[in-house]
Amino acid sequence: MHSLSTSEGDRERIFLATFMLLLLSASCGRGKKNLGEAITERDSLPVMSTLGVTTFVSDSGIVRYKVITEEWLMFDRKQPSYWAFEKGVYLEKFDSIFQVEASIKADTAYFYDKDKLWKLIGNVEIQNLKGESFETELLYWNQNTGKVYSDKRIRIEQIDRIIIGQGFESNQQMTDYRINNMEGIFYVDENSTSADTIKQ
Repeated sequence: MHSLSTSEGDRERIFLATFMLLLLSASCGRGKKNLGEAITERDSLPVMSTLGVTTFVSDSGIVRYKVITEEWLMFDRKQPSYWAFEKGVYLEKFDSIFQVEASIKADTAYFYDKDKLWKLIGNVEIQNLKGESFETELLYWNQNTGKVYSDKRIRIEQIDRIIIGQGFESNQQMTDYRINNMEGIFYVDENSTSADTIKQ
């Protein structure tokens, strides 16, 4: 009887040990799955999220830009990596003596930091040093090449006229620009409520 009791006890201990090993294996498996999910989730989450931002951005050690935005998200794991300004952004570009060369406002903006490329979307408004204003729905600004361009409709308001066209290219100071497809020029008479129109 004593030897039979010992054998049953051994079987119980073996069963309990086996059961515990199965539990541990299942737990480890779940842990690895959660870790994988966490890594995937991290790839889609911003490394930085900041609200109510006013900051200055340097280029080659010199302050060149001022950025004002309600929300700034930075995605470093995305391909390509980018900064997101999905609640609107206001930018100022400075020259070498910190004079504002141009200002840009947009409903949404993305900055691809590796390529130094801005993509501005929705109610994009630009002011240059000469007091000219530009309005479009989509604008690209390549800081590497110093070029600003769009293939969308553009409205340019000068002192004495309004120019409307489809697509344009410019330097980043917005002082030397070309409209691809001119739709019309509206000359403004300050002494009259009407405007003469020339279509091309």
